[in-house]
Amino acid sequence: MAEIIIIGGGIIGTCSAYYLLQQGHHITIIDKTDMLDGCSYGNAGYISPSHFVPLATPGIIKQGFKWMVNSKSPFYIQPRLSKSLINWGIKFIKSATKNHVENSAIPLRDISVLSKKLYEEMCDVPGFDFYYEKKGLLDFFRTEENAHHSEAIVEASKKLGLDASLLNKEEVEKLEPGINMDIKGAVFYKCDAHLYPNKLMKDMIAFLKKNGVSIQTNETVKSFITEKNIIKGVKTSSSEYFGEKVVLATGAWSREVASKLHLSIPLVGGRGYSLTFENFPFRINHPIILSEGKVALTPMANNKIRFGGTMEITSTKMPPKINRIKGIIESVKKYFPDLDIPVPSQDKIWYGYRPCSADGLPYIGKVNQYKNLVIATGHSMLGLSLGAATGKLVSEIINDEPVSMNIQPFDPGRFD
Repeated sequence: MAEIIIIGGGIIGTCSAYYLLQQGHHITIIDKTDMLDGCSYGNAGYISPSHFVPLATPGIIKQGFKWMVNSKSPFYIQPRLSKSLINWGIKFIKSATKNHVENSAIPLRDISVLSKKLYEEMCDVPGFDFYYEKKGLLDFFRTEENAHHSEAIVEASKKLGLDASLLNKEEVEKLEPGINMDIKGAVFYKCDAHLYPNKLMKDMIAFLKKNGVSIQTNETVKSFITEKNIIKGVKTSSSEYFGEKVVLATGAWSREVASKLHLSIPLVGGRGYSLTFENFPFRINHPIILSEGKVALTPMANNKIRFGGTMEITSTKMPPKINRIKGIIESVKKYFPDLDIPVPSQDKIWYGYRPCSADGLPYIGKVNQYKNLVIATGHSMLGLSLGAATGKLVSEIINDEPVSMNIQPFDPGRFD
């Protein structure tokens, strides 16, 4: 039994606390916010073994340059003089290779499948009711180019043991009847599931508090108390905390927090946006990805529907941009011509920052510089999807137990 400090109260930090709690540890979570919002809340809610292709792919570089001039594009990097951004960008470009994509498939599949299993187990725990549904996921495509790409991705999915099939438009219409869709077809990933992130986070926080986890909100980490290669404590904006083990799970702010320990983590914040409507007349049966538009649609609990998307690599201090939301809406209308989506006022826009690693794989594991530190960050758009598995792996690492899967590809020091 140990005193454990977890820095970061998003899905990664809280899932880490959840599994460490089961092993009898005393846990303190420190978060710079009130933990009532953030990327763990406003995301699409996908639990997606189908997402075995990392963000760093050969095509994203070429496409990214085309999108740079479009303020409504799905992927955008805000040009700015930033040493950390340049460093990340160089590593990202070097990682965006065919070999990297192939080598990433199995570890991403394994952690996703593990996470799905753990979320299903969590559904049976009293106090959790986050509307988990195993309906699969539809990935729509509108162009011949993406039709061919979808054929290849179905074959790749099957080789990985994932349940995926190619559907034509008529087959899609049987799954989503009564909707006018401008598509050629879709990939149907029966292996996927979804849940309501807002409810999961509320259930998780309530469970942790009920079981004795100390949650300290609105406290910013200022420095660390260290002795040689051991972290003894954490100094925040209002207090000091001492523990035997430390977990760094601060999402898009992980690079800044790690730098206080003189650690270099190649990571940037990738801002995403979402819109959630209640009692919206447009209903879908399954979560849907719009392939060309890079937009996610999710049927949520209590007659809600969520539209989310964009990857905007920008400073975490930059205000949101209404054009990003307009881009999401315009993309949706291309696939559903009859759909009328109102553009919300600025105060109704949800946005959050995803922690994007330099190769599209998360950072999970120990570092050489400190014996009692575990890093758990860099999940890009898969934070919620991989949250349960990451929490489980963190607990196994801290307890020096055999880990549930090979975590070598997630080594936080792989760019050193």
